[in-house]
Amino acid sequence: MPISTYDEAMRRARELAERGSRTGENPQVGCVLVDETGAIVAEGWHRGAGTAHAEVDALSKVESGRGLTAVVTLEPCNHTGRTGPCAQALIEAGITRVVYSLDDPGNESSGGAETLRAAGIEVISGVLSGEGYQLVERWLTANRLGRPWVTAKWGSSLDGRTAATDGTSQWITSAESRTYIHQLRAQHDTIAIGTGTAIADNPTLTARTADGNLYPHQPLAVVIGDTPLPDGSGLWGHPRGVLQESGPLVEILERLYNIGIRSLFLEGGPRLMNSFIREGLVDEYVVCLAPMLLGGDKTATGDLGISTLTAARRLVVTSTEVMGGTIVVTARESH
Repeated sequence: MPISTYDEAMRRARELAERGSRTGENPQVGCVLVDETGAIVAEGWHRGAGTAHAEVDALSKVESGRGLTAVVTLEPCNHTGRTGPCAQALIEAGITRVVYSLDDPGNESSGGAETLRAAGIEVISGVLSGEGYQLVERWLTANRLGRPWVTAKWGSSLDGRTAATDGTSQWITSAESRTYIHQLRAQHDTIAIGTGTAIADNPTLTARTADGNLYPHQPLAVVIGDTPLPDGSGLWGHPRGVLQESGPLVEILERLYNIGIRSLFLEGGPRLMNSFIREGLVDEYVVCLAPMLLGGDKTATGDLGISTLTAARRLVVTSTEVMGGTIVVTARESH
């Protein structure tokens, strides 16, 4: 069968992958099993750490894989972790061909394609690789850099102020945009703020639905700075727990990565935001712009070490949306 005939099956595998968790150490992966006519005979996806991988989930729904093609969004893994290697499961099931989108970048988990070929299975890679990359970009970036993917978020007036001169800031942005931000919180492994913000605002750092209920997944609360949290801080009652970290940001992120954190939602304050940006540790920006002007010195960021326009941090806007009058801009650094 021509490679192009697998595009539709790969798109279905991606749809299945998106049902899985966006958080945690494992990527979202989907798999479909296709017979000789191109018809999908079984589907599977990975539901989270410790559960069956997508290939094994799909194989569990057929009596035999003989003569079938497995179409999967990521190269089948080649190592034993909480579950066994998917490459071996496909071999034992009698799969004839494996088609996948992206190579697995892991030092331990990669190599599945070589194992499959050595067993006489035809392997086709790179099918809809661009779409496959978008699906697991955070996970791939975290594995490549050895630190969590960092999304920096702030809300401000159109003139870039996060509060009035008297310090009042609730609420600059709309209820609709705040609901969206809580959705993003629930899609990250952890949410981080500085100790100054934690003490001054006493936030909960939970991810809540529009009606105030907690999302099933709660990001770990991380407070960065040397000042200890007071005993009365509401963060001590966080449903996922709170972790206080200090030291160089690169080392903090490395420690978080080593305990399984693959994505971090950064909410400030401005000094911490500045430090992340200056050190080149932000992968994505989500900025909520309210239709108001405030003036004053309560800016979202401070001195970024940029003295001339040619040295500006150039961003690429990936989306804009108006939510209840607030403009939500998502952007990435151009490099």
